[in-house]
Amino acid sequence: MSEKASFTLRRSNPDVLTCIANLSNDEVFTPPGFANRMLDTLTESWAADNSGANLWEDPTVKFLDPCAKSGVFLREITRRLTEGLVKKMPDLEQRVNHILEKQVYGIGITQITSLLARRSLYCSKNANGEHSIAKTFDNEYGNIWFKPLKHTWDRENCQYCGAGKSAFDRAAGLESHAYAFIHTTKIKARMAELFGENMQFDVIIGNPPYQLASDGGTRDMPIYQHFVDQAKKLEPQFLSMVIPSRWMAGGLGLGDFRKSMLHDGGTKSLIDYPTASEVFPGVNLSGGVCYFLWKRGSKGDCEVTTVRGQNVDGPVRRNIGEYDILVRDSGAIKILQKVIARREASLSEIMSARTAFGIVSNFKGFRKTPSHGDVNYYATSPTGRVKAWVSRSEATHNIEAIDRWKAMVPGAYGAGESTPHQILGQPIVAEPPSICTQSFLFVCVDSRKQAESVTSYYRTRFLRFLVSLRKISQHTTSESYLWVPQQKWDRKWTDVALYKKYGITENEIAYIERMIRPMNDKDA
Repeated sequence: MSEKASFTLRRSNPDVLTCIANLSNDEVFTPPGFANRMLDTLTESWAADNSGANLWEDPTVKFLDPCAKSGVFLREITRRLTEGLVKKMPDLEQRVNHILEKQVYGIGITQITSLLARRSLYCSKNANGEHSIAKTFDNEYGNIWFKPLKHTWDRENCQYCGAGKSAFDRAAGLESHAYAFIHTTKIKARMAELFGENMQFDVIIGNPPYQLASDGGTRDMPIYQHFVDQAKKLEPQFLSMVIPSRWMAGGLGLGDFRKSMLHDGGTKSLIDYPTASEVFPGVNLSGGVCYFLWKRGSKGDCEVTTVRGQNVDGPVRRNIGEYDILVRDSGAIKILQKVIARREASLSEIMSARTAFGIVSNFKGFRKTPSHGDVNYYATSPTGRVKAWVSRSEATHNIEAIDRWKAMVPGAYGAGESTPHQILGQPIVAEPPSICTQSFLFVCVDSRKQAESVTSYYRTRFLRFLVSLRKISQHTTSESYLWVPQQKWDRKWTDVALYKKYGITENEIAYIERMIRPMNDKDA
């Protein structure tokens, strides 16, 4: 026993958990180094909240990973406790058995990940197996529970997680991705069912699944927020999870979750990585990822840190509930305040809605040569922009806008997460009569000169910087322009003129231009 535990729980090189491939971009394994970064943040906050006490020297603290995949959190927690409790429990076998039986718990998200997590923690796929370092369990799963569940369908979607019936109503024996932790309205009763009565977890930590297909597979529904909300209902002293950063300023159905994260006062620390591959190598998650530390009963400011490669901004103490979304870069706050202070009308007020003419992006009814009565047609395709002609009758909304000049800008633009970034695609002037697909947003004006003025404004770093504060993925809506003030459309706008108008300092200019790259009328 002693040799097995010693070998298993010490640091090894290479670590097998650094070598396994991710299941998908939605269910990614947490690198051991990153898991330990989260545990370090937890350690510091526990000490600050408990008169300097060392979390890993406490034999009564209970930990839960409600979304165990590789088992890395449980393994690293066990390793730290094994080292920290050595004085209180000198006998290694007694110490390890106590930790595994009384302190460390997990819920597997699939059959295969539950086996992997047990292998990482117990050195055996069965907790009571011959080679398991745990010697007190009388069942196979130990404290890492998994059992296949079914979704509860409300017409076409699961009433708990929103998964699409067409994608996940599967035959017996196939993985349903109906996660036990979020498929209940009585989470405390579920924990008692799994682990025993009066189960109170002091720390909940993990990396939940991010999304599931819904609506017949046509779009993905985020689900990580359900794991966070359920964990809060268990009232741990601390909660820490790594999740996509998209919740900060957008995301389908994340409005209530964002309000909770920004305004309940419990978010104590937030560490943001705008480039997800810096955390999960090889994984592309638009908008980046973050991890947070939430403390029960905490009120007040949050320490926000933004990490871009070797450039670390923070921690900065901030009121993260100051706005309806989170301004993720602390350096942008003073610039935004200067703009908002002028109380000018927002560009979002005159920006079109998505699918303004009722024509979706995959519309095929356009023509390469015009017929009588056709109007100009603008769209995008996988190979580039489309300029063609279409019957006026194809537009079902905003008919009055067909015969006006427009300054159009793509509704989606993605060129990676690195900085400086362009943020928006190249704008165009659309002469009347014209319509576009949902691929474009537009502002209607009265003349070519005004349309050219608007497109010159689109191209400024100033405008694109303000859009970037609310645009956290490749998609843009009129709401993304909420903090962009309207201007007079009687001139060509430049950054020099805008910096002067809004009193942007040299240091603030340098910050903007470090984040946003220039765009001229030849840029794509």
